[in-house]
Amino acid sequence: MSLVDSINRTTRRIPPWTLYIVGVIPAAWYFYLGVVGRLGVDPVKELEHSYGELALQLLIAGLCVTPLRRFTGIALIRFRRQIGLLAFFYVFCHLLVWLFLDVQILGQIWADILKRPYITIGMAGFVCLIPLAVTSNNFSVRKLGRRWRTLHKLTYLAVLLGAIHFVLLAKGFQLEPLLYLGAILVLLGLRIRLPRRAQPA
Repeated sequence: MSLVDSINRTTRRIPPWTLYIVGVIPAAWYFYLGVVGRLGVDPVKELEHSYGELALQLLIAGLCVTPLRRFTGIALIRFRRQIGLLAFFYVFCHLLVWLFLDVQILGQIWADILKRPYITIGMAGFVCLIPLAVTSNNFSVRKLGRRWRTLHKLTYLAVLLGAIHFVLLAKGFQLEPLLYLGAILVLLGLRIRLPRRAQPA
């Protein structure tokens, strides 16, 4: 048995719902660290950043599912819904920390969304994820039919906006956000299907 077959055989034994249990552990852990004062001098900013980065990592993980199957044969598609919903969960946590622990002033929230490009782009990415999270269920797949796949292509826009949000948020030149953006561009590029050349007669 090859390594790929072994991986696929092992993952088939894992119930997809277990990802929800494992996936929320970091959220609780980082929140606990913030409460006990172990997230540095600015725990709110660190918590906000941690949730946002985890969300971006999960969105990237979701983008990796198709290329992994295409180029290696590793089939993780049965976990893609859970990965996507966990990504939305962390984006939502990121947003809640910013709203209620960071800004706190309702009037300032709207002003920041309008005046700060990185916040505007981040909010746009979050808005793109909302219909994806709402329709990530079997009922919506059946109800929407082919339109479901079209709708869920918003994932590509959402993850790109998330990466740009991270790049703009960074102060000065920082390599990490650029690496995230580069990885996302590569993964999106792998989805572009070039037209096949006509075969000679």
